[in-house]
Amino acid sequence: MALLELRSITKDFPGVRALDGVSFDLERREVHAICGENGAGKSTLIKILCGYYPSGTYGGEILLEGKPVHFRSLKEAEEHGIALIAQELALVPELSVAENLMLGREPVKGGLIRWDVVRSEARRALGLVGLAVDPDRPVKELGIGQQQMVEIAKALAKSAAILVLDEPTAALTEADAQRLLAFLAELRGRGVSSIYISHRLEEVFQIADRITVLRDGRSIATHPAKEATLDRVISEMVGREVKNLYPRPDTTPGKPMLAVSGWSVEDPLNPGRFVLKDVAFDVHAGEVLGIAGLMGAGRTALLSSLFGAARSPVGGTLQIEGGPARGPLRSPAEAIASGLALVSEDRKRYGLVLEANVAENLTLATLRQFVKGLFLDHKARRRESLAQFQALRIKAPGLASLVNQLSGGNQQKVVLGKWLMARPRVLFLDEPTRGIDVGAKAEIYNLVAELARQGLAVVLVSSDLPEVLGMSHRVLVLSQGRQTALLEGAAATPETVMAAATMKA
Repeated sequence: MALLELRSITKDFPGVRALDGVSFDLERREVHAICGENGAGKSTLIKILCGYYPSGTYGGEILLEGKPVHFRSLKEAEEHGIALIAQELALVPELSVAENLMLGREPVKGGLIRWDVVRSEARRALGLVGLAVDPDRPVKELGIGQQQMVEIAKALAKSAAILVLDEPTAALTEADAQRLLAFLAELRGRGVSSIYISHRLEEVFQIADRITVLRDGRSIATHPAKEATLDRVISEMVGREVKNLYPRPDTTPGKPMLAVSGWSVEDPLNPGRFVLKDVAFDVHAGEVLGIAGLMGAGRTALLSSLFGAARSPVGGTLQIEGGPARGPLRSPAEAIASGLALVSEDRKRYGLVLEANVAENLTLATLRQFVKGLFLDHKARRRESLAQFQALRIKAPGLASLVNQLSGGNQQKVVLGKWLMARPRVLFLDEPTRGIDVGAKAEIYNLVAELARQGLAVVLVSSDLPEVLGMSHRVLVLSQGRQTALLEGAAATPETVMAAATMKA
């Protein structure tokens, strides 16, 4: 008998069926991965399991140790030993580790909180995950990997027997991600079962005992991980074979579109120190220039400062499309007017207005073009938006759809469409495929290749080394804010890039 079973789960939202008869089971001492494209139904399924969507709002049934259960809230699911570790951690940054671990279940005596018991229980919970941090330390001072472990400790302290992990490594470094996977394997040995959701398929194959694939709200297949292959899972996820995932454009780079020299950016928190120092490169029409480096190397600071969005003093010169050398751009508005565009790494915070619709987001960067007298020309705005909507094949009911209702991949298409409507000559892409599925990634890669073939200069920052190597004509490597290599063609290999990325600057 399975520890957990979901039978024929169906969930409808206005105008769309998110889940259509999905079945899934979890054995004791098992890590069972759920894979699927954005919009496949993964998040909806786990929200039903964890009580976010209460019993009665969906069809089908949930059985725990063979008995039907009906959760009306997250708390009820937790009381039955099911804990959700969401991608957005449910911690209060200003509170201490101990306060977070005991939040909502503080021991009280005589109307006062027993702080001695709080700290004692916190130490016990931290011991469950082997995390040696001061319980009185504010959570905001911990690294994201440590915060992830605090979240798991919180769940284990409530006697959780089933962990549901939604993209747990999305914001982690490679080292932290490996530590988390090793700990999940250890928990499996202790009798804790896990449901693991991730777009990082290499991690799925590393940790999972079984893999279930969802597509378009349906459960397509379940495989023992040892019997599945990466190509098979990808094919089942997208409903087709995905070949040549990295279609590096077969273009001959043309004239220089952007030349940067002596580029330096001060550390906003430590004046006099630099997050970037003396970086120099150029990027040509029809070229994809990759920027590689470890976390903290200065990649995002490079793109944001070139786009006029630095939070600290910037030095150096740049030339745009062969023009005269000039100093740093003073604002994003000046950068846009100069033909630059930036797709930031945090699309929800910097790229979109989530409560606005698709048409409104697509025209954010070009709104002035649709001003007619004192009013907006809504007809022209809709016409241009619709053309971009159709060209990028954005999956949504229409232009009036709210962006916060779209999958991550389609949100990213909206961000790209917004900048393409501005007709830039240089496009900066900062982690353009972070948090999106393999099918959407393939579409983004093909779009980037097509833009390069049309003569656009593309600067691509990515933590995914195969992505950088597969898409780029040349690779600029940063280490601790310094340029350590500029590799071209066959010279850009995983070994040479990592050697330069770890070089002492």
